[in-house]
Amino acid sequence: MTLNLKNLLNPKIKISKMGEFQELQPIEGLEISAVSADLYKDGRDDLTLFYFREGANFAAVYTTSKVTSASINWNLNIKRHFVKALMINTQNANVFTGTKGAQGLKEIAHALSKNLTLKSSQSPKGVSEVVKITDLLFASTGVIGEEFPYLKIRNRIPELVKKLRSKQNKFVWFKAASAIMTTDTRPKVAYEECKIGNKLIRISGIAKGSGMIAPNMATMLSFIFTDANIPSVFLKAILKKVTATTFNSITVDSDTSTNDMVGIFATGKAKNSKIYNVLDPKLQDFEKALHRLALNLAKQIVVDGEGAKKFITINVIGARSTSMAKNVGFAIANSPLVKTAIAGEDPNWGRIIMAIGKSGENIVANKIQLKIGNYLVAEQGKVEKNYVESDVKEYMKWDSINIEVNLNLGSGEYKVYTCDFTHDYIDINADYRN
Repeated sequence: MTLNLKNLLNPKIKISKMGEFQELQPIEGLEISAVSADLYKDGRDDLTLFYFREGANFAAVYTTSKVTSASINWNLNIKRHFVKALMINTQNANVFTGTKGAQGLKEIAHALSKNLTLKSSQSPKGVSEVVKITDLLFASTGVIGEEFPYLKIRNRIPELVKKLRSKQNKFVWFKAASAIMTTDTRPKVAYEECKIGNKLIRISGIAKGSGMIAPNMATMLSFIFTDANIPSVFLKAILKKVTATTFNSITVDSDTSTNDMVGIFATGKAKNSKIYNVLDPKLQDFEKALHRLALNLAKQIVVDGEGAKKFITINVIGARSTSMAKNVGFAIANSPLVKTAIAGEDPNWGRIIMAIGKSGENIVANKIQLKIGNYLVAEQGKVEKNYVESDVKEYMKWDSINIEVNLNLGSGEYKVYTCDFTHDYIDINADYRN
């Protein structure tokens, strides 16, 4: 399996190096491949396949947009919790493509089913098992409303299946993560370990996303794989809980895509002791590890926000509830005025106060305390008496900016992660289809 450098040869970005990335360990029961179907017309990888020869328990969360892709519709309609494969295409979202888009996806499913069934007959056990189309999941990302190039995709499925590799190393994961990118400047990968009982559990994950990823639900695309033996119903509960403070705590541009999906697949090969309920103490370490991995991926997305130069953490404390803290945090994070001020390294803290006020929450202005970095900027309805703007201006030159808002109304708190808003964002999205 060779790395397709065309995924990374964008003249506007610095080529990512594998040495910069976390070492991901292989997940037993998983095979991976990526090829080019020439969807981008430049030969970059744009099809990715994850295959579970013996199946995997599965759970996912999807976009809350009322306009969704044919891929998401397919996944929701088959209602499966145990699957054999996931295939992802980039460049084309397969949204607003009418019956042709849905029919094209079905033809792809039949072709993938046929080729994976053939592959199963070549297993060392010599057992042929039919891979049904209802065993398959799909994800898409790219331009909305363009005709779905299903023939190009269908024609490359034999090669995609042929190139499946069970021996995953850093190189294989890097290739897969690169193949799902669109406007991303670098692949996003993460790895964690934990224990369930006395069994070592491995968790590997990839993600894509840099814009159009407001977290009304799942944000962007992320696929997480583990060798743990956990029933789908418990995976779903844990994933929803973890997503709430990871993928759903980030925003780049306030938009919500039609194709957003976060999926987790458990092969069961770790052969850990049986899990009887979602509150089983044996799941605690797994949930913590999954949270670390998801937050890692979520932050990588923010860092790679289209045109982003600065990573911003907004910590809202002292709210009446978590919901209140979250709403205030996102009011700040999604404010173009706040994001452009930070891009310009201007300590214009009045814009943050403005954003708090427009949150729709019942704020008590005189109780607000505002910190930028370690500097107390404002409290009791006015600028703090010892505030020195030159100190904060110097702090604004940092690549990572922390903002803390204390509402002094209760114990609710929430962290939101975002990035600045630069002219590069306009350049990228004004030229997205080219």
